[in-house]
Amino acid sequence: MRWFGRGYRKLLSFIGWLLLTVLLVTVVAPVAAEHLPPSLQPPLLNGDVQGNNQNSRPIDAPTLFTQGQTHYDAGRFADAAIAWQQAAQRYQQAGDFQGQALSFNYLSLAHQNLGQWEQAEAAIHQSLTLLQTQPDVATLAQALNIRGSLQLATGQTESALHTWQEAETAYAQAKDEMGVLGSQINQAQAWQSLGMFWRSLKLLEQVQQELNTQPNSLVKVTGLRSLGLAWQAVGDLQASQEILEDSLAVARSLNSASDISAALFSLGNTTRGLGEMQAALQYYQQAAETATHPLSQLEAQLNQLKLLVHLKQLTDAEALLPSIHTNLSNLPPSRDTIYARVNLAESLMQLIGVERKNNAKLPNRQDIAQLLARAIQEAKPLNDQRAESLAVGTLGKLYEQTQQWSEAERLTQQALILCDRINAVDISYQWQWQLARVLTRKGEIKRAIAANQQAVDILKSLRSDLVTMNPDVQFSFQEQIEPIYRHLVSLLLQSPSPDNLKQARNVIESLQLAELENFFRTPCLKAKTEQIDTVIEEDDRNAAVLYPIILPDRLAVILSLPGQPLQSYSTNLPQAAVEETINMWRQTMNPVFSDQELLSISQTVYDWLIRPVENKLAERDIKTLVFVLDGVLRNVPMAALHDGKQYLIEKYSIALTPGLQLLEPRSLKQLQLQSLTAGLTAARQSFSALPYVEEEVKYISANLPSEILLNEAFTRAALENQIKTLPVAVVHLATHGQFSSKPEDTFLLTWDERVNATALSQLLKTREQRDSEPIELLVLSACQTATGDKQAALGLAGLAVRSGVRSTIATLWSVNDQSTADAMMEFYRHLTQTDGNRAEALRQAQLLLLTQRKYKHPYYWAPFVLVGNWL
Repeated sequence: MRWFGRGYRKLLSFIGWLLLTVLLVTVVAPVAAEHLPPSLQPPLLNGDVQGNNQNSRPIDAPTLFTQGQTHYDAGRFADAAIAWQQAAQRYQQAGDFQGQALSFNYLSLAHQNLGQWEQAEAAIHQSLTLLQTQPDVATLAQALNIRGSLQLATGQTESALHTWQEAETAYAQAKDEMGVLGSQINQAQAWQSLGMFWRSLKLLEQVQQELNTQPNSLVKVTGLRSLGLAWQAVGDLQASQEILEDSLAVARSLNSASDISAALFSLGNTTRGLGEMQAALQYYQQAAETATHPLSQLEAQLNQLKLLVHLKQLTDAEALLPSIHTNLSNLPPSRDTIYARVNLAESLMQLIGVERKNNAKLPNRQDIAQLLARAIQEAKPLNDQRAESLAVGTLGKLYEQTQQWSEAERLTQQALILCDRINAVDISYQWQWQLARVLTRKGEIKRAIAANQQAVDILKSLRSDLVTMNPDVQFSFQEQIEPIYRHLVSLLLQSPSPDNLKQARNVIESLQLAELENFFRTPCLKAKTEQIDTVIEEDDRNAAVLYPIILPDRLAVILSLPGQPLQSYSTNLPQAAVEETINMWRQTMNPVFSDQELLSISQTVYDWLIRPVENKLAERDIKTLVFVLDGVLRNVPMAALHDGKQYLIEKYSIALTPGLQLLEPRSLKQLQLQSLTAGLTAARQSFSALPYVEEEVKYISANLPSEILLNEAFTRAALENQIKTLPVAVVHLATHGQFSSKPEDTFLLTWDERVNATALSQLLKTREQRDSEPIELLVLSACQTATGDKQAALGLAGLAVRSGVRSTIATLWSVNDQSTADAMMEFYRHLTQTDGNRAEALRQAQLLLLTQRKYKHPYYWAPFVLVGNWL
């Protein structure tokens, strides 16, 4: 599913074709002729400015330059490149080095839109070479900004950052304030891609403050809108919404209809990302009504249509179609027009698949095919291979929908060839995935696996750049990305050879990491790590690792035992049935449900996950079970699985890990333990008091040398300062918190504020950034997963990995304050008085509660989970 994001070319620059959400502000596109320097102003011409008249004089450089701009704005990038190349030659003949350099700048933009990276680099290199001998600081700043964008698009993120820093300096020398701000927005994007969230955040806040001090103007409107899209790109949709509302307010004060429409359109995209679907529909409708250009109106209508189809508001969707067709028919051929045809075709294909309660007329597939055929026909003379690939591949998808497998395969292969020519990896993975589906239906499993693996490999190479290149992925990761991984696992498990099992396990690892990077919108795992297989072979041969994988038609499990090849087993059940059972199991953890209901489901899930291998675990003398959990399984405690006689925690220590790699494991008995212990006993920010936290904190400090932050002393600033300065191995935070599938809803409560997941992980990583030893153990003793969020535990996994700590102990739900204090005190007693094994210490704490009559229900002891290193 593709959504339009207006302004990526005209507002933010050439990387609109990648659907990047934040780039250039000042060098937004070739500037209009009335804003050109005097030396570049075209003369007023009468007659044929194209020079088609054989008797006309050769076209002069400024006219060629302006023609390039016209072609570029119309999405005819190949024609723009020709015009600017000729303009550069004419300026060279005239000895106008500034005009020549400027032409090369824009020539680079055109080549980048066409995916012609080598030509784009050659053009910008020629510009910069000219500017070394004929310096012009404004043109230099522009050239550097364009080179930085090229570097980011080709994966040279650090180089892009340095180039944009040089561009900022040049813009400052040219006294171009908006150029400076645009370069800072670009730098924020680069910092985000490099995983430096705080640097990115500080820069964006700095830009925001500067924009707020400026008087209302069209430049301010554009700057605010760019900043709003930047906040969207780094995942802060609330900030994006606020800034876009500011942009809308300024646009309205200036009565600029085009800017009002653009702000409304961007607000539609952001509110859609926030899940406010009805608000998004209203924004799209208002954007279409206020649009001053047919294309702008069409883009808003197409996003409105796609959302209506998604929400199954079919009457409204069908009522919108005549206006869309009219607007589309009035547009000349261009990349934007081709994208619009593809977008409409995809919505119509979705409309066919929506169940109808009446006999409403369905879209005609032949009409959809004609729509796409025309898009292909328009792309060829434009030499726009990217647009052509999208149209051809989508036509292949239509043939897939009609089960015409051979034609679907041919068209998909053709789309891939077009992608390969321009290295358009951000769409080639989609065609590889489409090809894998088609080949699967044709029964060519080996070729299907190869194509599916290609898609996964491309996604792995893109990693965090994926959500940067296509922000819509963040909003629909489960629909767009997850199926690619799970389909490959399903194919591999059809023939569970040792090699296929290893490959399947690695695919799930890649999915887990992709989920976390999508969650934070930044790389998650940079520290030195060690494979779990190595840990169980060298450090703990009494541990086994289980990988439950939820597939559309079954629940599969891969088992790793020390010294043994991987094994697999499965239970044939639809995904919906598995998820329904797991969700019901979570509900029965509440004491209002009977023990019989709880144990019945606990035993069912035990039969799925453990029963098939319980004899093998016993034979290998396994003492610790490590789970790499998938999907909704993350929200339930494995400790509460029941074999009919006893709970799993009564037989095994249990740990969780988000993937196959751990920070280098180390036993705590090797260390002189010290702790930073913080907590809240008083009610704060609508959260209840936790009176037993004080007892918990006192016990920890009596058994470990500790620095204590209690109540008023437990502020965010104090916590950050202590983590930065104290070389403690243990950080214990006894306070309310919540884990969610949304970073903004994952937070920890301090005395003065809620610290969200991204900020908390960065705060905890300050030690790593100073090359100090990572925190060995982070304990969050009063947290819970968000109600009704089946991916909520992703927040816990994300925090555990992103923060760089070796182990995290947390609770899946908020439990009795006193029982939590008792469990924590028992945990630390075993941790300090025995061999320091974290998983066993937590097990003993849980058993202490389990053996007490008032706490024997799993509600009290089961929610405690250990994530990461269990030694």
